[in-house]
Amino acid sequence: MQEITSIGLHGKSLLRLADITDQQMLALVNAAIALKARKKAGLHIQNPLIKGKNIALIFEKSSTRTRCATINAIRDEGGNAEYLGTGDIHFGKKESVKDTARVLGRMFDGILFRGFAQKTVEELAQYSGVPVWNGLTDSWHPTQILADLQTMQEHFGYLKGLTLAFVGDGRNNMANSLMVGCAKAGVNFVDVCPPELSPEKEVVELATGIAQRNGCTVSVSHSPQDGVKGANVLYTDVWASMGEEAVFQQRLKLLSPFQVDMAMCQRTGNLENGKLIFLHCLPAFHDANTEVSKNTGALEVTDEVFEAPFSHVFDEAENRLHTIKAMILASLI
Repeated sequence: MQEITSIGLHGKSLLRLADITDQQMLALVNAAIALKARKKAGLHIQNPLIKGKNIALIFEKSSTRTRCATINAIRDEGGNAEYLGTGDIHFGKKESVKDTARVLGRMFDGILFRGFAQKTVEELAQYSGVPVWNGLTDSWHPTQILADLQTMQEHFGYLKGLTLAFVGDGRNNMANSLMVGCAKAGVNFVDVCPPELSPEKEVVELATGIAQRNGCTVSVSHSPQDGVKGANVLYTDVWASMGEEAVFQQRLKLLSPFQVDMAMCQRTGNLENGKLIFLHCLPAFHDANTEVSKNTGALEVTDEVFEAPFSHVFDEAENRLHTIKAMILASLI
């Protein structure tokens, strides 16, 4: 596919969106849209693009969307996926990351890693000799942002000039990655968070420099009333990520005023005119039907917003498959 081979990422890893050009990132989004149409037409069955390729999936953190999206993306195009959880390998314990990388690089054509430290995925890329893709670390989550941008592109028909407000923990991997991804796409980004959960200065400076060349803005607001004004996209995430369960009560106190409810949607000024969508990377605690939220009810988003017609969270979840497929194909064909 010309949309894939012209991106210029053959043989390369994707560890952060900041590591590829703005044009390459947007080309991956456009390729994902083309691959989505290709799959719906059944063309992937007639002409699989990575037949015989073997991909290792190293997962330190559990997953629904990343695991299923990656496995199906690989199978769609004729490849084979091998899932390696923490109980399957000696990764970082009896065997160093460096040694594991050199072993797997001789057996697989690519590696997708989902785990904790950014340093780990960087070591895998350094020593494996094959493309490595970041399926999530504590610092960055590039594959999710590609799916978010695809969802926005499909809904609005364009990206440049839109405004996205991320509401919640302003220094987690999602806030970091959205900040950079939006800047590269020409989307205005507002990090709406309590002062205690402000993004790191280095990340803001990185994103601001990118935004300046693309004619958009990056800002931080500590007001859930004012920070969302003008937003076309309201985005939130869980209040305590995997590994942060011990600080849940503290986060609950800090972030309760930042819950995305219908009143917040109204404050954007774009609800009534149809120029607002809601996104969430999932899982979402929007009702009392999970073990986490059964005693608290809705947390980061109310059920009314999550189930609203302007909520596109399941389009977004589906697009994980197509953007991960675009990323893998861009590296391997």
